[in-house]
Amino acid sequence: MKEFKGRVINGGYYRGEAVVSHQGVNTLATFQKSALAHADKVTAADQNNTDIFQKNLTGKALCLPQTIGSTTGGMVLQVICSMGINPACLLFSEHIDSLAGAGVILSVVWEHSNLIAIDQLGKEFLDTVRTGDTIEVTEDGTVRIL
Repeated sequence: MKEFKGRVINGGYYRGEAVVSHQGVNTLATFQKSALAHADKVTAADQNNTDIFQKNLTGKALCLPQTIGSTTGGMVLQVICSMGINPACLLFSEHIDSLAGAGVILSVVWEHSNLIAIDQLGKEFLDTVRTGDTIEVTEDGTVRIL
């Protein structure tokens, strides 16, 4: 077991599967197709991100450095949370970017989402965690790779 401690943006408890992206996640390209299709899960649609392309992200811990892309990024996160098809966690190795931060805040305040967001987990976190790993996240920002 390996343990990392990050900064809590929105806390909560999670135990489940990790999906890992070693590059910034383009929220519009990743989530929009599933949202527009009124899908019952998010299948990552960004073909430029081979780490997560065509993977189910709903209910998973999305481990990433940051989000990238257009200014609609926060709104896209809010929309998928309103649909209940969002990842359970956004676990950032770096500081959360302003677009993802806005999306988390919109999701929590407007949608009463329990989207967990932890940042500043460090480069070693992203180098250690693998897609398919079971992880545990606690309220204080501790992330354990089990």
